[in-house]
Amino acid sequence: MIRGIDHIGVTVPDMEQATNFFKEAFAAKVIYDNLSAEDEPKSGKQVEKNLGLKPGTKEMRIRMLAVGNSANIELFQFANVTQQQPVIASDYGLQHVAFYVDDIDKATERFTDAGGKLLSKPNDLSSSAESGSGNQFVYGQAPWGMLIEMISYPAGINYPADSQAKRWTPPK
Repeated sequence: MIRGIDHIGVTVPDMEQATNFFKEAFAAKVIYDNLSAEDEPKSGKQVEKNLGLKPGTKEMRIRMLAVGNSANIELFQFANVTQQQPVIASDYGLQHVAFYVDDIDKATERFTDAGGKLLSKPNDLSSSAESGSGNQFVYGQAPWGMLIEMISYPAGINYPADSQAKRWTPPK
């Protein structure tokens, strides 16, 4: 039985920089390290097979973060691998993570103060299901280029009659 999303995995170039960014931008808290700076890096055929890594890649650090009342974020730092540019919205696969915020203006200020870059100013949510007074979103990039959305819909969601479920929203 599926209960929900437990965590989202994010590869970062520098564990401490990424941890500090998520702490400053989204009040993240470190839960624990699965692979700390003091641990021997993990590598080899089994690690490559388990994670679908390119040959020679080394797992350097793994850390689990908590952000509010939602799914956790698992940060990974690798070595001995050529990195590609972070995905953009039109690429296949997971392309962004969205954080529900109560005050989008304060959230964007924290985001930029933490080193993030906004792609635009906050915009009104405009679909018939999501429109309403104060319902807004904005996309930005973390210091390493990862796409992040901040969203707020204080006016709620206008569910169509044929909706099969309610959208999960963090409780206050």
